[in-house]
Amino acid sequence: MRILVLDDDEETLEVVERALEREGHRVFVARTPEEARPLLESTAVELLILDVMLEHASGLDFCRSLREDGFEAPILFLSARGAVNARLDGFDAGGDDYLPKPFALRELVVRVGALGRRGSALRARRLDIGALSLDFDARRATKPSGEVPVTQREWDILRTLADAQGRVVAFDVILERAWGDVTEGARASLEVMVSRLRKKLDEAAGRPIIRTARGLGYSLEVDS
Repeated sequence: MRILVLDDDEETLEVVERALEREGHRVFVARTPEEARPLLESTAVELLILDVMLEHASGLDFCRSLREDGFEAPILFLSARGAVNARLDGFDAGGDDYLPKPFALRELVVRVGALGRRGSALRARRLDIGALSLDFDARRATKPSGEVPVTQREWDILRTLADAQGRVVAFDVILERAWGDVTEGARASLEVMVSRLRKKLDEAAGRPIIRTARGLGYSLEVDS
């Protein structure tokens, strides 16, 4: 896999580069967004590892600009800020995973492998399921007769399920992505919202689209 690592810390760059190259990846490094741009344009990068707090730039802002420009490959954030709100900021900016510093290299390698298997389809912009159309950029759900009302939190749930491309997503993963915390109250809210989504979206799609894996999580029944 072709991976670009953007970090202004030389030691981090060297350690991450060596670890990923040992796994057989082709690794490019950059210290500023200005260095990263031409590499992103010329090397068909399949994964971007991005430091949140660059010395003279914001990794979050750079991520947002890449998504606005149509960059669809997965983005893994690295940051010394590991609090829930910091992770949520990363997801809101368009990131796909978030690894607080200091981190174990083995965990980095495993996360990179998982993101690589999911590929650029991870950032699906639109899904058509039966008669239902989900536009994730505009956050609009439509059916032939008009728009289906979906709340912001419900969109967060759908985005998380869509990213998994039909695979089961654990309850706790959905809670962290949509609520930023894993609590009994959030679990109860998730059940209510999924029930509400089913009533609205199953009718629009003409068939059930959210499946429950009992005791594990939910998955989105996407069209093959």
